[in-house]
Amino acid sequence: MSEFKTLRGMRDFLPEDARTMIYVEDVARKVARLYGYKEIITPVVESYELLAAKAGDEVRSRMFAFRDLGGRHVALRPEFTASVARLVATTLRNEPKPFRLFCMGSAYRYDEPQRGRYREFWQSDYELVGSSRPEADAEIIMLTDSLMQGAGLKKFTMKVGHVGVIRGILTQERIGEKQQSAIMQLMDKKQYDDAFKLVKNARASEKCLTVLRQLVECSSNDISKMLSRMEKLVENYEKSVAAVENLRQILELVSQSGCKIDATVDAGFARGLEYYTGMIFEPYVPHLDIALGGGGRYDRLVELFGGESTPAVGVAHGIDRIALGMQLKKTALKVEKEKTVMVIPIKEELRSEALKISRMLRDAGVLVEVEVMGRKMAKALEDADRRKMDYAIIVGERELKEGTVVIRDLAKRQQNTVKIDKMADEIR
Repeated sequence: MSEFKTLRGMRDFLPEDARTMIYVEDVARKVARLYGYKEIITPVVESYELLAAKAGDEVRSRMFAFRDLGGRHVALRPEFTASVARLVATTLRNEPKPFRLFCMGSAYRYDEPQRGRYREFWQSDYELVGSSRPEADAEIIMLTDSLMQGAGLKKFTMKVGHVGVIRGILTQERIGEKQQSAIMQLMDKKQYDDAFKLVKNARASEKCLTVLRQLVECSSNDISKMLSRMEKLVENYEKSVAAVENLRQILELVSQSGCKIDATVDAGFARGLEYYTGMIFEPYVPHLDIALGGGGRYDRLVELFGGESTPAVGVAHGIDRIALGMQLKKTALKVEKEKTVMVIPIKEELRSEALKISRMLRDAGVLVEVEVMGRKMAKALEDADRRKMDYAIIVGERELKEGTVVIRDLAKRQQNTVKIDKMADEIR
């Protein structure tokens, strides 16, 4: 019989890894509650047209797309924002704004597998819909800081930019939106020579090419100095100047809130998704050269799906990438250790009593496993020890007649007899 393996780019999470993933999910949900984001659940499968509309060529080419049995062109979601925008444009269209929406789950892209990049991955997604003000963008950055801090990744850096800086230049040079998206895609992949060729072929001015070349070389964590330099470079492009000013307002609000983020402003920063219209950002940690998430402003996506003109800003965090960052940093999970118990019947005839006692303990909130392998007492205790259980409850005939059980502390190698109705108190 042939051996079955996971498909390339897919993974099994064994208990220890799954525990870290669930821990990050818990942190993400806690952050959502703290910031007032309401959790929603959207489908894994959506229409291809919806997901492809503004995904960008890179993402479109890597979508898991297929025809369903009804002949419809569908795909597995490569990210969440399109689904949320669809919901806002339809079901939620008449609800009062702003919306603060949160969703979490798996997404799919046919990427080349490598460390931190898989074909099935997990994200926590936060969308703030209805506000065009810089404080909304600042909130999304602050929220990301809260999540990273909550996961114990305190030494993270953030790359920040604004797509309006480059799009403002290209628009003033009369370069069409489709060509702009192709240029931005190449810049996202740092294929600057190819990007500048497209700009040149679009008959942009030499001044435009010079400014773009200078911008992609501009990157600094001295935010004030960097923004002033960008402003100087784009002084002849009105929309680009406005974009730099918008970015300044956002970062000043973050700073004035007391949120201390190690940020680098990157003037040539572009992200692969086409729907971004304003501020964009990505968090990074040392020893991992991929972003742990990414987000930004998208003011025209809801409109594209038939809704009214609706400004929005959001961020998606890679749950598995954050978990990987924690493992690389050896971050301890801040979880309260719960006492675990193995219930062991001395004889087979006492199996039902063992199950009864285990149910009583669970009703009291105690974590219980029952010995179900028919092992002798010594072997059963050895197994409980190997599983790192805290206590064994030994169910014996004589003790049951007296309404008691034996509780053995496996670490101390001590045991005592207690009344059945006092078991949970004794363990706690």
